[in-house]
Amino acid sequence: MTAAGAAVVFLFRKKNSMTLHRVMLGFAAGVMIAASMWSLLIPAIEKAEELGMVGWLPAAGGSILGIGFLLLMDYLLPHFGPESFHRGASPSRTALLVLAVTLHNIPEGMAVGVSFALAAQSGDAALLTASTALAIGIGIQNFPEGAAIALPLYQEGMGKGKAFCIGATSGLVEPVFALLTVLVAGTVQLVLPWLLSFAAGAMLYVVVEELIPEANLSQGGHSGTLGVMAGFLIMMILDVALG
Repeated sequence: MTAAGAAVVFLFRKKNSMTLHRVMLGFAAGVMIAASMWSLLIPAIEKAEELGMVGWLPAAGGSILGIGFLLLMDYLLPHFGPESFHRGASPSRTALLVLAVTLHNIPEGMAVGVSFALAAQSGDAALLTASTALAIGIGIQNFPEGAAIALPLYQEGMGKGKAFCIGATSGLVEPVFALLTVLVAGTVQLVLPWLLSFAAGAMLYVVVEELIPEANLSQGGHSGTLGVMAGFLIMMILDVALG
């Protein structure tokens, strides 16, 4: 589903529209804000309380760790201008965007792995059905995430093929970490709230540091702002409706 979302880039032809550029960056920001709340922070709090922890502690602590991690990455990664796309180099904001979405996909994959592991251990058919629904729901949520990576990259001047590959690759970690989690399901549950909130902090950092400033929401009318709202609402509806 992440690859299917990234494939939307092949439907676009015009590269130089600043309005579309703002809309796509705004859409990516809206998707990531909603995903960080409904896919990551709220489940982190609920999981922590289920395990007998103080709900806000891993949510806040993990977020701080995620923000700190990307601050370090932002410092270590070389900074390039938008023209770097045309030379084939990758500017730091591209790496941060892909890294944030990839980090977000890791705990989602782990959540699916934990769910199926518990269903297998209990032998309850109802839990298996619920686990399947969770996997399908997360898969559908990944569609706008793939588009949220590929489309802004294409608008910056990157080739369609390369933008698609980067968008699609960000989702590969989900099945990998789902399978790894099944193997260590007994121990991973304790750190899952921290992993969920770590990814949330990383995503919010990218939104505030890179996407919203780059979208220039104050320019060109309300196109960028409407993009943020559209991305947020679509992702929120998917998260809530699909559980």
